[in-house]
Amino acid sequence: MEERLGLRMGLAASLLMLLMLFLFARVPLAAGGQEASSGDAAKAKAADAKEGASLFRANCSPCHGLGARGGGRGPDLTSGRWTHGSSDDEIFRTISQGVPGTEMPANAFEDSEILALVAYLRSLQPLSQALVAGNAGKGRKVFENAGCASCHMVNGGGGRLGPDLSRVGASRSVSYLMDSIRNPDKELSAAMSDPNNHYSVTMVYDTVTVVTAGGEKITGVAKNEDTFSVQLMTPSEELRFFLKKDLKEVVHEHKSLMPSYSESVLSQSDLEDLVAYLAALRGVESGNAKEAK
Repeated sequence: MEERLGLRMGLAASLLMLLMLFLFARVPLAAGGQEASSGDAAKAKAADAKEGASLFRANCSPCHGLGARGGGRGPDLTSGRWTHGSSDDEIFRTISQGVPGTEMPANAFEDSEILALVAYLRSLQPLSQALVAGNAGKGRKVFENAGCASCHMVNGGGGRLGPDLSRVGASRSVSYLMDSIRNPDKELSAAMSDPNNHYSVTMVYDTVTVVTAGGEKITGVAKNEDTFSVQLMTPSEELRFFLKKDLKEVVHEHKSLMPSYSESVLSQSDLEDLVAYLAALRGVESGNAKEAK
């Protein structure tokens, strides 16, 4: 009996020693045997951000730009705000699951890779607003006086021919906005396509001309297009629907219906004011549902 009791006590002591070794092994140590400092944590975070930057360049930059400042298809990610949620969990979900109804697809990254991407995005300073030199109040008047509202909608008011600008400040960089005003043909903005329609064509705000069987030419912006049909909105905002089998030709001109605003038409100071106004249009963030100012 005493021998069995001794064996059991010895076994219990051994198990306790193994458990203690395991627990101590789980404590992160820095050089010299000390517990990991905040400096070590910062280094680990920086390493994650560096890995995320590499992943971003390889996978995300074609849409969002090399510096994450926005491109023709993807929004600017340097402002610290995301329309579909700004928390780490919400950004994680957006990267992994995508955003239905937009060009943001689901991705097959490992969880650790997504966390590295989030760390990289968090490392970016809010750059967009810092680059704005103009006055947003004056820019709103420029927007109205230049007739921008005849084609562009802001918060439910305005035209439908061009892109809705209600959250353009959250989705496009300052440099992109300036280029789009001075040279609208440089990089055409993408519109929303139907993710459930396998025949749909990715929409851009491109000038499209159709030629009917009778030789009539109708020009506008393609609002819907697939393999078999095309729907145009003319400059007078008239919607026209055509079956491609009934047309002689469908011509994508790869240019914008928006005129270019050279410095002789729009001064540099007016341009800066206008861009300041557009950069302030930030829409509603789904994470907290508050209207941005």
